[in-house]
Amino acid sequence: MSSLPTLASLSADLAAGRTTAVALTEACLARIADPAGEGARAFTRVDGAAALKAAEGQDALRAAGAAPSPFAGIPVAIKDLFDIAGQVTTAGSRVLEREAPADEDAPAVARLRAAGFVLIGRTNMTEFAYSGLGMNPHYGDPRAPFERTAGRVSGGSTSGGAVAVADGMAHAALGTDTGGSCRIPAAFCGIVGYKPTARRVPLDGAYPLSPSLDSVGPLARSVACCATLDAILAGTAPAPVTPRRVEGLRLLVPTTLVLDGMDPEVAEAFEAAVARLSAAGARIVSSPVPEFLELAAINAKGGFTAAECYAAQRTLLAERGDGYDPRVSVRIRRGAEQSAADYLDILAARRGFIARTNARIAPYDALLMPTAPILPPRIADLATDEAAYAKANLAALRNPTFINMLDGCAISLPLTATGGAPVGLMLAGAAGRDAEILAIAAGVEALPG
Repeated sequence: MSSLPTLASLSADLAAGRTTAVALTEACLARIADPAGEGARAFTRVDGAAALKAAEGQDALRAAGAAPSPFAGIPVAIKDLFDIAGQVTTAGSRVLEREAPADEDAPAVARLRAAGFVLIGRTNMTEFAYSGLGMNPHYGDPRAPFERTAGRVSGGSTSGGAVAVADGMAHAALGTDTGGSCRIPAAFCGIVGYKPTARRVPLDGAYPLSPSLDSVGPLARSVACCATLDAILAGTAPAPVTPRRVEGLRLLVPTTLVLDGMDPEVAEAFEAAVARLSAAGARIVSSPVPEFLELAAINAKGGFTAAECYAAQRTLLAERGDGYDPRVSVRIRRGAEQSAADYLDILAARRGFIARTNARIAPYDALLMPTAPILPPRIADLATDEAAYAKANLAALRNPTFINMLDGCAISLPLTATGGAPVGLMLAGAAGRDAEILAIAAGVEALPG
C-alpha cells in the first residue's frame, strides 16, 4: 500500500490544525507542476487558481466551525468526462473542444463540492472511456508508477485519476467504471478502486459510454477512503466501515476464465493472497462459474458498449471522425453492425446471465479473483502493434467486465508481487451488496502481510 495519507488521516490533520486546505492544495499543485512527474500527462486541465481560492474558503469555514464535512479542503481530481460548471467536457477527446461549457456540475461533482472537497483539475482518460489500457494520443499516455522510466500503461479508462492519486497530485479521484475503468487503473497503479452498484450514483452529467453498464466510482488509497467517497457520491452520510472478520468468510474463486493467462507475478501474488486468507480462517472454494462463458457470445458484435456508444455518437463520428483516436473509433463503429433485434437479444441474454450467476454465487460472501490477469504492459510495446494492443486490452478488461454485466459491485485492492509489480485483488458481489463488499474488503485489507 501507498505511504501517502488517507482521507481519514488528512481529516484528522485538518481538524487538529496540523495542516490547512491551502497547504494541501499547494502541495498537490507542486506535484502536478513537477517537470519530472506525470502531471502533464495525468491532467487535461489544472484549475490552480480556483482550487486555491476554494481551499482558502474551506479554511475560513473550518476556522469558523462551519466546515461542511470533516473532509472539507482535501484536493480531489475529476475524470474529464464529468461536467463541471463553466468548463467544456471533452471526455479525453479533441472533437468536443468546440462544444459549449457545462451549465452546472454533474451530481457526482456537486456532491463532492458540497462536502467541501477541492476540485484540483480534470484528469486524462482513454478517449470516450473506450479502453482498459489508458492510452490517449491527444493528451499523452499517463505512466503507471511501476517501472516508470520504461513506461507502462496506467490502466483505463480512468488513467490520469489513478496516477494522480498514486503520485500525490490529488488525494482521491472521481472515475467511472463500465468494464473495469476504476478497478483496472487502481490495480495497475497500486491503489484502491471501487465500482458500486450502478444505480447508487447518478450518471447525469457524465459523458456516457454505455448507460447499461456505466457506473460512477472512486479511486483512493484505502477501503475506508473509497467507502467515504461512495457514500458522499450516493448522497448518504459517510459512516466508518467496520471490517468484517476474515475467519468464516465464504469466498468463491471462479475457475472459469478468470485465472487463465495470468502473468507469473500475478499468479504468485494471487496465490499468496488466497493462502493468507485461508490461514486467517476464510473458507475458499474454487469452482467453475460457467455463466462467464456466455459473455463471448453476448459481446460478439460489440455488446452494449458498441451499440450504445454508436447510437450516441453516430452523428459526431460522421462529422468529425478524423479527429478520433482510430483505436476508439473502430470499436464505436462496430455498433453499426447491430440490428434492433441484436440489441434486444443482448438485453434478454443479460437478464438470464444475471439470474443464473446470482443463483450460483448466492451461497458465498464474495467472489475473489485477480483484478487483471496481466501486469501493466509497456507503452512502447503497444504503440504501433495493433494485435498486441487488442490482446492486452481484452486481457485487462476480461475479469472486471463480468461484474459490470452482472450489475454487481466490486473493489480492487493492491497486492505487491515479486519485484514490486502491481497486482490487484478483486472482491465482488451481486447488486446491492455494496456495504457487505466494502466491509469484507476492509477486513481483507487489515490482514498482515
